[in-house]
Amino acid sequence: MKDSFFRSMTWLHTWVGLLTCWIIYVIFFAGTVSFFRDEINLWNQPAIHNVQAQTDRVAAQRMQIVKGFDYLSHHGAGSNSWRVTLPEQRIPYLVYGYAKPKEPGQRRSQFVNTQLNPITMQELPPFVDTKGGNFFYRLHYQLYYLDAITGRWVVCFASFFMLLAIISGVVIHKRIFKDMFSFRRNKGGRSWLDAHNLSSVLALPFHLMITYTGIITLIFMLFPYPALTTYDNGMRGFFNDVTPSNNVTNKAQGSAAMLPINTILDQVYTKWPDADIRSVRVSEPNMAASTVTVLVDPGKALRDQTPRLLFSGATGELVDQSADELTNSKALYESLNSMHTGRFATPLLRWLYVLGGIAGCVMIATGCIMWAKRIRERSKGKASLGLQLVEGLNLATIMGLPLATCAFFIANRLLSPTLSGRDDKEVTAFFLAWLVAGVIALIKRDKLQWRVMAAINALACLSVPVVNALTTNGNIVSYLMHKQWALFIFDALFLLFSILFLVQTEKLRTATKAKCSPSSSRSNTSKGQKA
Repeated sequence: MKDSFFRSMTWLHTWVGLLTCWIIYVIFFAGTVSFFRDEINLWNQPAIHNVQAQTDRVAAQRMQIVKGFDYLSHHGAGSNSWRVTLPEQRIPYLVYGYAKPKEPGQRRSQFVNTQLNPITMQELPPFVDTKGGNFFYRLHYQLYYLDAITGRWVVCFASFFMLLAIISGVVIHKRIFKDMFSFRRNKGGRSWLDAHNLSSVLALPFHLMITYTGIITLIFMLFPYPALTTYDNGMRGFFNDVTPSNNVTNKAQGSAAMLPINTILDQVYTKWPDADIRSVRVSEPNMAASTVTVLVDPGKALRDQTPRLLFSGATGELVDQSADELTNSKALYESLNSMHTGRFATPLLRWLYVLGGIAGCVMIATGCIMWAKRIRERSKGKASLGLQLVEGLNLATIMGLPLATCAFFIANRLLSPTLSGRDDKEVTAFFLAWLVAGVIALIKRDKLQWRVMAAINALACLSVPVVNALTTNGNIVSYLMHKQWALFIFDALFLLFSILFLVQTEKLRTATKAKCSPSSSRSNTSKGQKA
């Protein structure tokens, strides 16, 4: 410990931040991108770019479900699972799916999905194999190329460090309100400190909320011990107790014709007249033990678990349902989970989530860079191995992730639609591009390399909408003309980031030129002579 509480907190803030800042940056970056997971999935599937959102989406749901059951009764006969997934506000297409029989060694059945235009009810062209926004979602909370549980533990420990860094940062911040409006340009280390303070303070409630609720989402993995000591079968028994509707089984034997789905839908709309149905799932269709689960959109409620009704497929009896009123503890847990995922968010609130995530990335990046600059100034040009490592990781992480993201989307357009393992190839492109950034950082870590990476990122960001225009029937102009706002904003954001990276390239070029100019050298020499 240091000789005062303030210095102890400063030391804690510095080191808990530095030790995990690069992992935290990856988590924040991927999490921010994940708020547009559905829009990324849309962009990654050119087959649905021209599918228009239904104006009467909820009113058409009964017809779509009935037709889905007719389709599945013919195409999915003999399957043990059916699924009708209805269009949503951000997902414009309709899906009818059934499970194929499990192959030996398979953990889960593979689904055969048919995607349809919900307005024309015509089958859409085959989808390409892509990870889409789900890649960034998984990367956010369990990283990649690690066992899922190991990745989640790493993310949790990093999140604990992040929470400590935020709390200690608040403690040592003497001018927290004044710094909300302070930014001094071209002041060297002071400018970096102001940028760090500004991005921290302006979005402080968001940083605290998103970090704390992130830990809460994995709380049962972190602290399973109460459930392990209370229930004979551990966590499984706990979850069965908390969500009994997930554990209902029908023990009836033999085959039995299913009731018309309209009979079940009548009960759903009687209970919830304004129900916005997300999906209908059938287990063991045309068997006496068949069950029909209807999942309903929770709307703007702070509730992460989807409300559901469970019926017997043979008799139409309501077997179980999710609770209308949650207990206080469950309501708190559901609210915290929902606040983290932001699934309830309107478009405006989703953008505020994204802006908060960007502020978090800026806060982490400026903290990393500021520490390295301070240590380099103190070392008077003699960089230790530790400093070189920090500077290399800064460059590879901060500038490498945007490059890798561009590579991911460019690969989505350039890879053949029929390529085996196409989705994994997209991920490979992501990490190969990140590796290139790491190699560049390994060679050298001065302003020249930052300028090179900024220029590469500018070109990469520009390439995304250009490659999209060359390989599909749409482009940023056509998206604007046809009011395809999700696709237009996607391309426009990459053009915006391309411009920002170009501006950064020019600023770094000017700074490097000024540092190396003869007048600067003469000024430094005269200062030395006067001293």
